[in-house]
Amino acid sequence: MKIVGMIPARGGSSRFPNKPVKEILGKPMLYWVWKHAKEVDCFDEVYVATDTAEIKALAESFGAKVVMTSSEHDTATERLYEFSTIIEADLYVMVNGDEPTVMAETIVKCIPAELDPAAFYVSNLMTDFSDPVEVVDSTNLKIVTNEAGICLFISRSPIPYPKGEMDYAYQKFVGIGAFTKSALDYYHTTPRGKLERIEENDSFRFIENRKDIYYINAHCHSISVDTPKDILKAEAYLKEQGEK
Repeated sequence: MKIVGMIPARGGSSRFPNKPVKEILGKPMLYWVWKHAKEVDCFDEVYVATDTAEIKALAESFGAKVVMTSSEHDTATERLYEFSTIIEADLYVMVNGDEPTVMAETIVKCIPAELDPAAFYVSNLMTDFSDPVEVVDSTNLKIVTNEAGICLFISRSPIPYPKGEMDYAYQKFVGIGAFTKSALDYYHTTPRGKLERIEENDSFRFIENRKDIYYINAHCHSISVDTPKDILKAEAYLKEQGEK
């Protein structure tokens, strides 16, 4: 089975413009994401998918393969779909370009042990919140699954509400996911639903249409870089891990 890693890296960002080029420990954030993806043994190839010449040149400067994609995409998944029409694979693993602290041993947890490449399959990673303050922060997506790991709902609000009992660990979204071509084709040809528009989360493209998404608790350390303050957190963690 051919497994390809893809790192979406767009130039525009309303909260943190051009963040893939921002430096962490003296290297672009994009470099750290690419480095950790390259350390995944089962990846046949790793690419950066971008829409700007600046990011293309930056990625190529540290040895990354680059595929140019449209600047019109509203979501990273739509960029991955376009990528899948250019690069052939059995499974596409998207490693978000703002996840510099997620290591190779975590990335592989979204890849199933057995898979029919022709079937519909989507999985994403999540992890437990370590800071209670993050649970009420609307920038952090809260994930609720059933016992089989199938996603029931995602919200920016703290869910589920602890009315009946308090013994619950809230899980947050980690920007790593795996998709078969069938799943990406379904995503591309299915219109946005009401819940997707309300929550601004494109996982609802599947959930609202009763297509199963698996969320796997990776029990990892994830610092999604959305603000300049997050860079300081990522630097501190990477130093702890001996990265330099």
